[in-house]
Amino acid sequence: MTETAAVLSPPAPSKQQSNSLLRHARYVVSENPVTGLAFALFLLIAIAALIGPSIVPYDPLASDTVAALKAPSLKHWFGTDQLGRDIFSRVVVATRLDFVIALTSVALVFALGGLAGIASGFFGGWTDRIVGRISDTIMAFPLFVLAMGIVAALGNTVTNIVIATAIINFPLYVRVARAEANVRRDAGFVQAARLSGNGDFRILLMHILPNIMPIMMVQISLTMGYAILNAAGLSFIGLGVRPPTPEWGIMVAEGAGNIISGEWWIALFPGAALMLAVFCFNLLGDGLRDLVDPQRRT
Repeated sequence: MTETAAVLSPPAPSKQQSNSLLRHARYVVSENPVTGLAFALFLLIAIAALIGPSIVPYDPLASDTVAALKAPSLKHWFGTDQLGRDIFSRVVVATRLDFVIALTSVALVFALGGLAGIASGFFGGWTDRIVGRISDTIMAFPLFVLAMGIVAALGNTVTNIVIATAIINFPLYVRVARAEANVRRDAGFVQAARLSGNGDFRILLMHILPNIMPIMMVQISLTMGYAILNAAGLSFIGLGVRPPTPEWGIMVAEGAGNIISGEWWIALFPGAALMLAVFCFNLLGDGLRDLVDPQRRT
């Protein structure tokens, strides 16, 4: 009797669900070569951010005036800058800082703008008016100029760069989340959840949010690329991360004046890393959308 019950008992739901998610993730990555390339680039960037500072061949802050302005070679793969610092080591180490700025700013703006937009579209009324006025106020300024003003007023630290990046992206998340929540607030599954006794906040978090996550993941992917560009732009004009901290925008700014004199590698390689990261995040959106879309898992 016990053996029969053991045979007839189904596997644990959590194990079935995890296996289904893994199969779906493998299918999404392997279905589209572009998506697979984007995830491979993202994995490379993540590995460089996690272990890059531990495996670089040179100290990114150590200067060697004897080896200043050396072209790329077997000893220095990306060459050296004006102070003799190894550019390859600095590019790899800078990945962690730019990656952290992108992740934290996007997480912050998603928590604030995404939830505010969902509440605005679902409840309407005074909630919609307040959130809408805040978004309109931010959108009234040129976004990069607003980020410059915030960082200049608060100080050019990493925390303030993250805050400024989150603020200027707030209207984008609000508008996307508001539009999607407004369409779905009268849908059949929402009415069924309400008739089942679910409260408004439970419906927001458990029913509305999962169904708008596909379009939000596309927005997250695009915003991560923009966050890196914004941090690099602030550093390029002197309002971002302070030297000598390795950061892609600072390195491009330091090498811009040497292009005319022939030292092209100082600005080329950090600029290429910046371009590759933004390219990766822009391609990653479709794959992330397919991963979290409930309809694609059926």
